[in-house]
Amino acid sequence: MQKRKILFLGETYRADAITWMNGLKEFGNFEIVTWELNQTNLGLNRIKRIIEWILAVIRIKKIVKSYKPDMIIAERTTSYGFLATFSGMKPTAVAQQGMTDIWPPNSKTRFFKKKLQDYTFKHADLLHAWGKLMATHMKNSDTDMNKVMVLPKGINLKQFVFVNNDSSTKINAVVTRTLEPEYCHDVILKAFQLINEFGIDFTLTIIGDGSLMNYLKKLSEEYNIADKIIFTGRLDSQKVSQILQKSNFYISMPVTEGVSASLFEAMASGCFPVVTDLPGNRNYINNYENGILIPKGNYILLAEEIASAWNRPIWRNEVLKNNRVFVEKNADYSVNMKIIADKYHEMIDKSVTSN
Repeated sequence: MQKRKILFLGETYRADAITWMNGLKEFGNFEIVTWELNQTNLGLNRIKRIIEWILAVIRIKKIVKSYKPDMIIAERTTSYGFLATFSGMKPTAVAQQGMTDIWPPNSKTRFFKKKLQDYTFKHADLLHAWGKLMATHMKNSDTDMNKVMVLPKGINLKQFVFVNNDSSTKINAVVTRTLEPEYCHDVILKAFQLINEFGIDFTLTIIGDGSLMNYLKKLSEEYNIADKIIFTGRLDSQKVSQILQKSNFYISMPVTEGVSASLFEAMASGCFPVVTDLPGNRNYINNYENGILIPKGNYILLAEEIASAWNRPIWRNEVLKNNRVFVEKNADYSVNMKIIADKYHEMIDKSVTSN
């Protein structure tokens, strides 16, 4: 396969971005150069932020001129995706990251973000909907669905290996979401305070970093469960997979969700999923069939359902086996990323021919 160049715009430290780029290298023989906004400048006032964006367009065009990529790809339709399409580089593929990239919903800049997203939807050559939820949003936004690819990137099933820890004598729960307000780790800690009061032994491993790290550590001390909570900080995917394989419960309580690679990784590794009752999760979890769905913020029900599932080992064992099969059929990285990489080569070929 001919080696080609891709310019990637996005936050390169994110697991989703790493998976995307690595898959293109492995299955598409692509060479990738990256560019991202200076994260230390994200708190600038609005005027300075606009200047930052204008400079971003200039910098991207300079990279295009010097690197001469065959294609540009970007994550988030309201930020990097807009910059990619506005740069004029063709062909362009943009991924919507969540149910909507216009976040938070009550943002004062919602109107402006909607304009950016509409521009991206109109001018991108390919739009990635990692799941049906994103595709529905695109359709409702009057997007040309002929250029929408509905397919998750998938996960590396050779790395996230199935291990059945059903014989464990205690709950070994894991959380793998960024330590930011929207992921509601405080709700999870409240639930495990109750589980501790129920007299159920547990260890809760919280993977990741974020602005709430110190707050959550103090909260675990206030709840008298600090000796049962492990904060690992940010880890690479290999270490994450090792922890998942030693865990038997996966907990995730965000207020919004698109397509969660973290959920797929947990399901593939043999963790019983207990997650927020959101449209994005309902696409993959049927309540009481292959996991448990919890209303947003309901830490009492979260504690009760974890305890109930813990006391039903035979049922959980069946769920774990079925979830592994589901992920193998629907979220195999080696299959899905090959499809995506082939699509990019097809787009580049078409672009070269038309020019």
